[in-house]
Amino acid sequence: MSVTTPPTRVAAAPVRPETRPPNRMRAWATRAPLLPALIFMIAVTQLPFVATLVISFFDWNALYPDDRHFAGVANYSEVLSTPELRESVGTTVLLTVTVVLVSLVLGLALALLLDRRFRGRAAVRTMLIAPFLLVPVAAALLWKHVLFNPEYGLFNGILNWIGGDGAAQPDWISEMPLMAVEASLIWQWTPFMTLILLAGLQSRDSQLLEAARMDGANDWQVFVHITLPHMRRYIELSVLLGSIYIVQNFDAVYTITSGGLGTANLPYTIYQTFYQAHENGLASAAGVIVVIGSLILATFALRVVSSLFRAEVSR
Repeated sequence: MSVTTPPTRVAAAPVRPETRPPNRMRAWATRAPLLPALIFMIAVTQLPFVATLVISFFDWNALYPDDRHFAGVANYSEVLSTPELRESVGTTVLLTVTVVLVSLVLGLALALLLDRRFRGRAAVRTMLIAPFLLVPVAAALLWKHVLFNPEYGLFNGILNWIGGDGAAQPDWISEMPLMAVEASLIWQWTPFMTLILLAGLQSRDSQLLEAARMDGANDWQVFVHITLPHMRRYIELSVLLGSIYIVQNFDAVYTITSGGLGTANLPYTIYQTFYQAHENGLASAAGVIVVIGSLILATFALRVVSSLFRAEVSR
């Protein structure tokens, strides 16, 4: 009779858990190299804004530094109730809406043109982008002296060439000041709209376009039913980014009209209030209002950018 002995089990050696640093420590170790840049960014951008916010609650004229006291929201009330400041808010809105809408329409037309294949397309694209690459002050000086000047400007030269010596020679800046500022800004910002909209046009689904044409759709039907719905986010992004820049524009107004003839927008009024009237508190309150408006627009712009990235990833 044989006796079977049960197999002996070898006890497994306990596995020592791998020693890893806690997740929180690893996260901080990863972020540590970015810390100096973060501190520098906060020091350069956020601290001046906090200082501006604090000053905006004080009645503070630089000519009377000892007569400085806390005024609450009185500066904000004055910004919204003073006729000159309220008019500058209206001018800013009108200037921004006009420039953005006209630039958007022209930019879409140019993007549709550049989306087609033709000889010299790269050269035309480079020339169309050139105005956006100019320094804003240089662009404003170009329009003021080379184009608008009533004596030697290009526009009056063309009118004289067409109509002869009896042709009208308008003083463009004096007779239509706001339109003169808008024209220079539209000329400079249309390429910006064109670049964004052209990127949207070139991201269309070519198979969908080909299927629509095989079903008999003409160019207008393709544009209305396929191109425009696809371009919605790109148009929103163009409008929001353009609005952020135009709301803060100072160079064109200062260079072309010096804020006169009803063209003073809110940034120029802030400049006048701070450097000429020396009202630090009032100028700071107006600046805070501009920043808040820009932040609201930037928030919408970032949401549109995020939706664009999500749409690209989901393809």
